[in-house]
Amino acid sequence: MITPALGLPMAVPAQGLPATVRIHEVGARDGLQNEKATVPTETKAEFIRRLADAGLTTIEATSFVHPKWVPQLADAEHLFPLVRDLTDLSDTALPVLVPNERGLDRALTLGASRIAVFASATESFAKANLNRTLDEALAMFEPVVERARGQRAHVRGYLSMCFGDPWEGPVPFPQVVRVCKALLDMGCDELSLGDTIGVATPGHVGALLSALNEAGVPTHTVGVHFHDTYGQALANTLAALQHGVTTVDASAGGLGGCPFAKSATGNLATEDLVWMLHGLGIDTGVDLDRLVATSVWMAERLRRPSPSRTVRALSHKE
Repeated sequence: MITPALGLPMAVPAQGLPATVRIHEVGARDGLQNEKATVPTETKAEFIRRLADAGLTTIEATSFVHPKWVPQLADAEHLFPLVRDLTDLSDTALPVLVPNERGLDRALTLGASRIAVFASATESFAKANLNRTLDEALAMFEPVVERARGQRAHVRGYLSMCFGDPWEGPVPFPQVVRVCKALLDMGCDELSLGDTIGVATPGHVGALLSALNEAGVPTHTVGVHFHDTYGQALANTLAALQHGVTTVDASAGGLGGCPFAKSATGNLATEDLVWMLHGLGIDTGVDLDRLVATSVWMAERLRRPSPSRTVRALSHKE
C-alpha cells in the first residue's frame, strides 16, 4: 500500500529551471527487453495502460526488431493493437523502436505514428549493437527516417554511448556532435542523448550540451537518457534541466538496462525522477501514487522488488 502522508515531497521551486518536463517513459520497452522470463503480452498491455492512467503521456510501447535479437519483444505485432486505442482515447503517444526499413513497415502497418531509431556515438557500440560501422548504421537509418517522415510520423533519434563507451572509454564531444547533426539533418524531430553505461557527471552533461548548442543543435530538440550505474542519474538530470532540457527518459520502477552493453545497469527510475521534479515545483502531469502502485504491481509479476528508491519508500507490505 502507499503511505498517504508521504505521497508527495514539499515543493520548493528553484530558479532557472523549466516549468514543465515531459517524461518519455521507456519501461515497457527498454525496461522489459532484458527480462529472461517471457512477460505475457497481456501483462505488458496492462502495464502500458496503468502507466497512461498515472498521467504519463509518452510511453514507448515496444520495438519491431527481429525476435532473434530481442526475444522479449517478439510479440510487438500482438501488443501494439492492444494499446493503440490509447492514442485516441487519452491522446497518449506510443513511440516504437524500429531498426531498419523492415521494422518500419511492420510498425506503420499497425498504425504507429511515432518512430524511433537507435544510433551510436561510437564505432564499437555500432558494431556490437547493429553489426555495422557508425557510418553504415547512419546510412541504414536515412531511408527509414525519410519514409517515416513521408508518412507524417514523428521520429526520435536515440544516440547511445554519448558520455562513455566500455570499449573506447570517454567519448570526444565532436564525435557526439557529428552523429547528432547527422540524425537531425536526415530528418529526426528530436534526439535522446544516452549515457548507456552511466559514467556521466553533471559537469560533463553541461559541457556536452554546450558543445551541441555551439554546433547549431538547439536544446529544444534534445532529451536525455541517463543510467544510474554510479548513482549519478538524478544529478545529471538536474544539470540538463539547468541547461534548458525539458524531455527526460525514465523507466517505471527503474527497470532495464542495455542487452548489448554488459556494464550498463538500470535506467533512471521514473518515480525517483518525479519525486525530484515535483520537489522542484516542476509540473509533470504524473500522479506519483498511481505510478508507484503500477511499479509495485509490475514488480509482483516479475517476482522481485522494484529497484526504485521512491517505490520502496512509498510502498510496503501489510
